[in-house]
Amino acid sequence: MSRVTYQEAETYISELPKFTKKNTLEHTQKFLSFLGNPQNGKKVIHVAGTNGKGSVCVYLDAMLRAQRKHTGLFTSPHLIRMNERIRMDGEPVSDETFTRLFLRTQQSVRRMEAEGLPHPSFFEFLFGMAMAGFEEAGVEYVILETGLGGRLDATNSISGPLTCILTSIGLDHTEILGNTLEEIAAEKAGILKPHVPVIFADTQQESSRVIEERAGELGCPCKKIGKSAYEILKIQDGTLAFSPSNAYYGDTTWKLQNTAMYQPENAMLAMEAMRMIFGEQGDVSGWREALSQVKWEGRMEEILPDFYVDGAHNVSAVRMFVQSIQRDRREKVVLFSAVREKNYEEMIRILCQEKSVSEYVITLIEDKRAAQTEELKQIFQKYTDKPVVVKEELHQALTYLSPERQERRCIASVSLSDRNDKSDNRGGRVMLDYEKELKNFKPSLEVEEIEDAVYQEDLSDMTDLLKQVMDQKTK
Repeated sequence: MSRVTYQEAETYISELPKFTKKNTLEHTQKFLSFLGNPQNGKKVIHVAGTNGKGSVCVYLDAMLRAQRKHTGLFTSPHLIRMNERIRMDGEPVSDETFTRLFLRTQQSVRRMEAEGLPHPSFFEFLFGMAMAGFEEAGVEYVILETGLGGRLDATNSISGPLTCILTSIGLDHTEILGNTLEEIAAEKAGILKPHVPVIFADTQQESSRVIEERAGELGCPCKKIGKSAYEILKIQDGTLAFSPSNAYYGDTTWKLQNTAMYQPENAMLAMEAMRMIFGEQGDVSGWREALSQVKWEGRMEEILPDFYVDGAHNVSAVRMFVQSIQRDRREKVVLFSAVREKNYEEMIRILCQEKSVSEYVITLIEDKRAAQTEELKQIFQKYTDKPVVVKEELHQALTYLSPERQERRCIASVSLSDRNDKSDNRGGRVMLDYEKELKNFKPSLEVEEIEDAVYQEDLSDMTDLLKQVMDQKTK
């Protein structure tokens, strides 16, 4: 087996969008067969939705490990390095393991191509690597996060999951998934399998109806999680305490290392999945302790004192972001940027409704998709009479917002692009070599009808502004 470095493997995968495209689920299944069907014998929990998928996945992973189970976790996008997408027992695979899995997968792909089959796409290749790694490690439980949709997603090639979870559904990627909540919900609900239990967030009547109807058609036991499933008790010192309504959990208080108002819903989705799987054998106290220790980067994360970043990337996510900051009545400044394909006018309108925000600062994402700052400024001025400041470069914006020059008590930052980038170097609390790694980045979308066109755009990802903020603050 030839020797290859982690960086070489990462670069190869990043280059895939240049010469391949999304394939059918049948192709993905053949791809897995060339890998030896590593998915066989795994207990799979499949997670789809618009917002909250990553949080649900890491909550599940933590609780399964508290249940003394050997876990594999496949998520996207990554925040810093590509191997974050493949985790075993809570830890990203090592560079050595990543490279070994890359070589194994590459060899299987070469055999496929020799038989005339197309090369897997970016996302498909990583998915294959993950499943191969989980097989090698003897993982018992596998948590799979879908990419963009659900029905056509590569992860949907897995048959017979243990349970399916659908997080909150919102209007995002309407050009791909549909123009209505019903259409988007139908795409997400495409992961449901006959008679497999489904747990979903009951946040929108339109999407809930679609999910329930599909569950009924397939004979799936169905559990919905609404606001009545829990009560938020306290938000203090960077934590949120809540109490589940279900008697299964007893008279207990659960704590999250996060102040986002939407996170108890995500936690409850994961908790109900655990209850469905383990029943009376569930180690509820262990689950509670595990959740209290979970930290998910980029989700209302306090990266510096009174400086928060949140990976909100669509209208519904921005709405939840605003709900989360409303409880803190201290003066806030919002740092904002956007990409052109997003409904940023509606995002701005929602942000401008929050009365505790005293000023808006607009900066430019280092991406050719970036919405122009002057256009964003005009929209802000349409919905607010508060100051709107433009700083074309992020370091200028952060200098302007620095505590040494400004008397702000709370700063909120919103990231509004939604694909992925990477960085390698680590130093300080947040470790990014953004400039170096951005040059090598390529996108990862998973919807057949639009992938070719999207790939040609050389897109960046979900954490564009977020990571730039973190990098600049570290410096």
